[in-house]
Amino acid sequence: MSGGRTGASVLRQPLQVWAVAFACVVAFMGIGLVDPILPAIAESLQATPVQTELLFTSYLLVTALAMLVTSWISSRIGAKATLLIGLALIVVFALFAGLSGSVEAVIGFRAGWGLGNALFISTALATIVGAAAGGSGAAIMLYEAALGIGIAVGPLLGGLLGEVSWKWPFFGVSVLMAVAFVAIAILLRTKGEKRTPVAFSAPFRALGNPSLAILAVAALFYNIGFFTLLAFSPFPLGFGAMGIGFTFFGWGIAVAITSVWVAPLMLKRMTRSTAMLITLPLLAIDLVVAGVLVTSPTALVVCIIVGGLMLGIMNTVLTESVMEATDLPRAVASSAYSAVRFLGGAAAPPLAAFLWHAANASVPYWVAALAVLISAGAILVGRPKLARIDVREADEAEEGAAVLIGDAA
Repeated sequence: MSGGRTGASVLRQPLQVWAVAFACVVAFMGIGLVDPILPAIAESLQATPVQTELLFTSYLLVTALAMLVTSWISSRIGAKATLLIGLALIVVFALFAGLSGSVEAVIGFRAGWGLGNALFISTALATIVGAAAGGSGAAIMLYEAALGIGIAVGPLLGGLLGEVSWKWPFFGVSVLMAVAFVAIAILLRTKGEKRTPVAFSAPFRALGNPSLAILAVAALFYNIGFFTLLAFSPFPLGFGAMGIGFTFFGWGIAVAITSVWVAPLMLKRMTRSTAMLITLPLLAIDLVVAGVLVTSPTALVVCIIVGGLMLGIMNTVLTESVMEATDLPRAVASSAYSAVRFLGGAAAPPLAAFLWHAANASVPYWVAALAVLISAGAILVGRPKLARIDVREADEAEEGAAVLIGDAA
């Protein structure tokens, strides 16, 4: 995906592009930032693991619902206004989360954070591609760099700040997003922007398309595996904030490497459905092994990082498939698909914590493995309806979009 791009063209970008890219780094950091402080939040706020895992649920549930209307909003008020509203919401709700004194308050403010993130992420891709110098290739390479830095650094920063207090990672995000807000407000120019209004009902009607519905169902069950690995694992690991931070730093690097480089290489040698039918069972095996070896922190760390390799491939291939599965506008298809897949992510963390206390720490991983196999089954059974994803090649811009949107959760 990165072939033929030059470092010079990537680095020679207008200031407005760097402003949005910086904001993207911070947004991607938010994926793993909370992970290292989950046990500390549970201890400090006297919260149960199920309550603590609702930090992910509220964030992802609101993100899912918001994704259904983000294209409708941005098509009417424009990219810059949508970006600024999204950033402002993240600044305010991350700050309030850090100032909170109860787990219920943090859960509520994380929901507001999810709304802001949905507005920002859904608009950022088109903004950078439209403003970048050197064509879409340079813009997408910049996105790839933002993704890799953000996903890898997020857990590490969360661990470092979490060693001081569980509140500090929230304050850190608020400050960084405030800087991004000022930079975009001053530097981003959208004069001459063309707006094509999107109907409010478009994402809802899109789910009536059989191909998109199959991929959305597959993504829903796949995301149960994704967020069990990401959101539940800090508890059985038993590490402090820095130990969890370093673990998920390795996870983030694994996700970034396979989403940016390995997935495109695979798709040069096999169809998208084949790539998913290979990767999903491997992820299920990894989750089963994690359940078997859950009492060994070293083994669990290895399973988390290996799982990251599979997750990076799936994120890119699944989302790229969504963009090629129908003739729907890509923003509409992506919004509908993302809304469904985030529901799986919202359900997984508290379900995993409940299963842990109802049975033991192995069961959440085994249930997640079953969910991943159901995802593979949906792809296999629905493969005749998915023929289009296997005969159409994505161009460079579409691959970049898959990387961005697929890992924005």
